[in-house]
Amino acid sequence: MSRVQIRQAGKRYAAVEVLKGVSVDIEDGQFVVLVGPSGCGKSTLLRMIAGLEEISSGEIDIGGRVVNDLQPKDRDIAMVFQSYALYPHKTVADNMGFALRLKRVPEAEIKAKVMRAAEILSLTNLLDRYPRQLSGGQRQRVAMGRAIVRDPQVFLFDEPLSNLDAKLRVQMRAEIKELHQRLKTTTIYVTHDQVEAMTMADKIVVMRDGSIEQIGTPLELYDRPKNMFVAGFIGSPSMNFIKGTMSSPGFTTEDGIALPTPTERPASAAVYGVRPEHLRLADDGIPLEVVVLEPTGSETIVLGKLGKQNITCVFRERISAQAGSIIRVQPDLQAVHIFDQNGAAIR
Repeated sequence: MSRVQIRQAGKRYAAVEVLKGVSVDIEDGQFVVLVGPSGCGKSTLLRMIAGLEEISSGEIDIGGRVVNDLQPKDRDIAMVFQSYALYPHKTVADNMGFALRLKRVPEAEIKAKVMRAAEILSLTNLLDRYPRQLSGGQRQRVAMGRAIVRDPQVFLFDEPLSNLDAKLRVQMRAEIKELHQRLKTTTIYVTHDQVEAMTMADKIVVMRDGSIEQIGTPLELYDRPKNMFVAGFIGSPSMNFIKGTMSSPGFTTEDGIALPTPTERPASAAVYGVRPEHLRLADDGIPLEVVVLEPTGSETIVLGKLGKQNITCVFRERISAQAGSIIRVQPDLQAVHIFDQNGAAIR
């Protein structure tokens, strides 16, 4: 049983409150991603779970026992850091088995566990090499192998892919998810990259300024964001926000342009939200001035202006528009979001 329960966890540094009563339930075997901008408290929360930071208030329960006062080595967790933290003078095999040797595990058992982890991570032909002889992706796999051999209740990942190039990040992302599907160990993963969060997580915890903004599955957060912060953070390119007024006929922008809405509401200041991929070309659509055209091959990104407000569109088809020309777009009404002037979603 490796359920993790975080109950009203808080962290203070003198008068500065870094975490403000955070509560999260993580089920046995779940892959949970803590995501948010730099400084939101996600890495601090992970380090509190690991025992590397003291808890100022609240409780952290791992596998049915409160671990607030337990040393990291007694929490039955394994952590993979952003830096590989490998011993340069030890081989891959020695790096992976080092923690077990500290625990005085029999050598035969260490060898068996290292071989099992090496087979899982495709490292069997690299066991005699030193870290300096490995690529970045191979070093990260060794760091993961060092965690696997401990057979912990919980894996903790602290932005493990930040030091890798874009192509290798995509590859390692798939490898970590496949590893989780194979081992089914409870995993808590910290990142600021919402694409990593969307593609890897069973459940996402979106954080801002030491608090939780929303918890849900990737598609729940994408389809039903609780507020403008979550709506803008989840999705790439991020959601368009258009300021204006909601009234009984529909929505009117600050420039007096009428936009269709799925529902009618009493007149009030509001923000119209629509994702770039939910705008389509339509002859009878809303006029949009093209500012920049970015063809990527599989799709075309258009940066434009709706009145004086900036809009981003993503089209699957290729278009021949030029900067300064006018195209007409129509939003998918089933995917339009309306937010009040405080940023909360209006359902």
